[in-house]
Amino acid sequence: MMDSMDSSPADTFSASRWTQGNFFFPTKIVVSPQRVSRVKSRLFGSNEESIPMSKVASVHIRTGPIWAEIVIESSSGTDPITSHGHRKADAQRIRDLIEQYQAQGR
Repeated sequence: MMDSMDSSPADTFSASRWTQGNFFFPTKIVVSPQRVSRVKSRLFGSNEESIPMSKVASVHIRTGPIWAEIVIESSSGTDPITSHGHRKADAQRIRDLIEQYQAQGR
């Protein structure tokens, strides 16, 4: 997936269809150098939440026996981006990408 604002590549991570609320339209977390977004498709359209990379305050990963939940908090006081049903390795990769992009932006 390409970011519409520039040509930088974005990494997309989909939640498992076997987790609650993700069967028909799995939630996607999209990480680019500019922002991190949660995209939830619907029958007609989609709902997207984004936090600019410079405003990401913290990333929390809660793991269960199989799946992980990821919570990305903003330093601007907006609601965090929360997504459940991701593979543990994907949640860790999301965190690592955010930390990498933040280090490059400093």
